[in-house]
Amino acid sequence: MAGANETPRQKMIGMMYLVLTALLALQVNSAILQKFKFLDESLMGVNSKTDKANTDAVKGIQATVEKNRNQARDLAILKQSQEVRQRTSEMVSYLQGIREKLLQKTENTQGAQGIYANMSAEDKVAELMIGATKNGVAYDMKNKLNGYSEYISKIIPGVKPLALDAKDDPGVIDKEQKNKNFAELSFENTPVVAAMAVLSQKEAEVLKYEADALSKLGASVGAQTIIFDKVGAFASAESNTVAAGTKYKAELFLTASASSLRPTMTLNGSPLSVDPATGKGKIEFTARPGNFDAAGNAKATWTGTIRFKQNGRDTTFKVTVPYTVTKPVMQVQSASVNALYFKCGNKLSVQVPALGAQYQPSFSASGASAIKGSKVGEVTLVPNSKEVTLNVSSGGNAIGSQVFQVRLIPKPEIKCIVGGREANEKQGTPITAVRNMSLRAIPDASFAAFLPEDARYRVTRYEVTLVRGNRPAIPTITSNDPDLRLDNVVNSARSGDRLYIEVKEVRRLNFQDQQEEVKVSKQFNIPLL
Repeated sequence: MAGANETPRQKMIGMMYLVLTALLALQVNSAILQKFKFLDESLMGVNSKTDKANTDAVKGIQATVEKNRNQARDLAILKQSQEVRQRTSEMVSYLQGIREKLLQKTENTQGAQGIYANMSAEDKVAELMIGATKNGVAYDMKNKLNGYSEYISKIIPGVKPLALDAKDDPGVIDKEQKNKNFAELSFENTPVVAAMAVLSQKEAEVLKYEADALSKLGASVGAQTIIFDKVGAFASAESNTVAAGTKYKAELFLTASASSLRPTMTLNGSPLSVDPATGKGKIEFTARPGNFDAAGNAKATWTGTIRFKQNGRDTTFKVTVPYTVTKPVMQVQSASVNALYFKCGNKLSVQVPALGAQYQPSFSASGASAIKGSKVGEVTLVPNSKEVTLNVSSGGNAIGSQVFQVRLIPKPEIKCIVGGREANEKQGTPITAVRNMSLRAIPDASFAAFLPEDARYRVTRYEVTLVRGNRPAIPTITSNDPDLRLDNVVNSARSGDRLYIEVKEVRRLNFQDQQEEVKVSKQFNIPLL
């Protein structure tokens, strides 16, 4: 059967053909003969209605051609459709003529109540349709049917032949039947009522081929009328954003569309998805950065096309729509916006409110390493040069850059605590007070407030010497622990001695818990009382 989109009537014919094929494979008895008769009568009834519908289709094409003022191209199509109708009528008349020959050959006539005198007569059917030397009517019938389908293929390329031998018919799966030709497959050992049903089925296929051909010809002259059945209101504003004190401008107008249309649309030359329910194409794309002016705006356009058939011809509408791309404004928040600290984890929050939920940032930097945070817009910069440039993108589109100056980390202050108090290098400290000594590295207050995780210091190596006159009174003590008991010093010290402390190493623990040596030079010279 030709055509992928079949009408309910055509689908019913196909179903009847399947039933007919199944019945032919069964043992013939009176009940089955009655089913063949029923199928034949049903198919003939459908064929009569299809024949009338095809006649009306040609009349519809003629009316459309006249409405279009009898243009030469349309008149040629009308002539072709009339020729299709003529060829089909001749084919149908030929098949009905074979029906009459079958009835005469089998000495079979229908009574007043439509009852055959002899519904079997297989030998007579074979004699007429196949013949003793394969010269029966069915062989000529095959040639005429396939000649008709070949004619229709000039209008609808790819239609299948109407009369196939068993080896070429995919519907024949019985191996015993595969060697039969069309005549044998259709009429061998076949009762007259079954042969009648085969003829009516072939007539149905002929009429369907004609209907498909006329439908295609009718479409090419605008036989499909466009009815605009969807009407609505539409407003187009110059801008959806308006400042207080300025004018809001828009246009309000009617729009109309046709449910029967299946338009195709493009956006900048690329196919656009069209909602079949509404006939609307959804425009959605990412605005690309352009040549922004001083106000941060860049002009751009997009082009759309809508294509559909009107009066049998392709009609295309094209529209070019201007729009403005606004440069997104970055908002950078941090503990210290003006400058970053060298080799520290400077946490920033970079937000672009104009992008809303579409903001999916990525970061890169020169003069620093960039570590993306767990929340949208968070980034940590670790500078390694005097100046850092942070580059921000979203969805592959550059948003902007910002330059930061880099500060050196202020060195910590080293304090010596003895006896719970800060050691007094001018007035001196009682000997017993130095029994418990502690060295503390205190970070710069401003630096500690900005980056507390990078402001963790510890004195990791120092030397303590008890000095009497110009010489050590006891061997020098070296320690890696900032807290130290000096029992030996207390037991050996005399009034007038001095406690000399020299800091050898201080380390800083950064935000990643990595240690770094800090170059700090500090000595304490504490008189003992």
